[in-house]
Amino acid sequence: MNLWLSRAAPVVLAMCLLAATTLVASAQDDLHVGTWKLNLEKSTFSPGPPPQRQTLWYKAEGRGLTALLQGVDAAGKPISPDSSNFIINFDGRDHPTSQLGFDTSAWTRISANEYVVKRKKAGKVVLTSTNVVSRDGKTMTITTKGVDADGRPIHNVRVYDKL
Repeated sequence: MNLWLSRAAPVVLAMCLLAATTLVASAQDDLHVGTWKLNLEKSTFSPGPPPQRQTLWYKAEGRGLTALLQGVDAAGKPISPDSSNFIINFDGRDHPTSQLGFDTSAWTRISANEYVVKRKKAGKVVLTSTNVVSRDGKTMTITTKGVDADGRPIHNVRVYDKL
């Protein structure tokens, strides 16, 4: 049995290193990385009104992403950089969130072109967003369902074009 273990150990170690390298590379190769502009004609907002404009930047950071959202909201006010810059950790665990009245956000990577985020308030999921980049890498669609801070239902489909 010791002979088998001594021969199997290098193979197991190599497999572990390959898996770790793949996880780190996945953020570098993530199809989300880059600059995206909201396409208002293809997007729907319920309830409305939609923002006047939005640009979303993703940058690879280790095994996750850093995101920055800028633009002008429906009332004509600039979107605050303090509330729109966030780090995405794809570990599926709750992380403190100071955005839009949520307590935590949990990010889960589904594939290189898809992830899901669940936003919670007082331990209860109130919003779920699914973010998918098209196979050709030119379009990103973020579908959000749940309730806002006032308990009103939300169903938004934001479509972004890659710049």
